[in-house]
Amino acid sequence: MIRVLIADDMHLLRSGLVALLDGEPDISVAATVECGGKLVAAARGGAPQVALIDIDLTDMDGFKAARLLRDQMPGCAVIIMADRCRAGDLRRAVAAGADGFLLKDTSPADLVDAIRRVADGERVIDGGVAFAELGEGKTDSPLTPREVEVLKAAAEGCTVGEIAQRLYLASGTVSNYLSRILTKIDARTRVEAVAIAKERGWLWPDEG
Repeated sequence: MIRVLIADDMHLLRSGLVALLDGEPDISVAATVECGGKLVAAARGGAPQVALIDIDLTDMDGFKAARLLRDQMPGCAVIIMADRCRAGDLRRAVAAGADGFLLKDTSPADLVDAIRRVADGERVIDGGVAFAELGEGKTDSPLTPREVEVLKAAAEGCTVGEIAQRLYLASGTVSNYLSRILTKIDARTRVEAVAIAKERGWLWPDEG
C-alpha cells in the first residue's frame, strides 16, 4: 500500500484528492495538511511514501516545503503540483529534492500513475513543465503563481483589503505574500517590487 501525504491550502482540492486516491486499491491517504508548517509533523505521524505538495502554500512555497520534508524524511518521495508552468520552476523543484512536478490539470489517471512511479523510485515530469523550462526569453522568476497574482493586483493600485477580496484570501495572508515578495526580489517597497518584476518579465499578461 502506497501511503500519500497531501499538502494544499485549498480544502476542496484536498478533499477531491482524498476521494480519488482512497478509491485506488494500492493507495491510501496518510494525512492532509493546509500549510507547510504542519508538513513534517504530519509526515512523521503518517509515515507516507509519497507527498503531494502545492507549489504555493500560504506560509511558504512548495520548494521550501519539499526541502524541509526531504531533510527530515529522505525516504519520502515528493511531487510538487502547480497551477501553471513557469521557467525555472523545474530546476528549483529538482534542487529542493522533488521526484516529480505535475500541473494541476493533470488527469486523475496520470496523477495516480505518477504516484506509483515515484514510489518505485522513478522521476516524473509533466510535459508542459518541461516545455516551460526552455524559458521563452524570461529570466527565472522566484515568485510563485499566487505571488504573481498578488503583485499584479498591487501593480493596479489595489489595497491589501482589495487584493484579499479579489483573490478570496484573508488580509493577513495577503500581507504575508507581499512581505515574501519584497524579500525574494530584494525590494524595499511594493512600487519597487512591481518595477523589478515588470523589468524582468515576471508579470506577463494573463493567457486567454
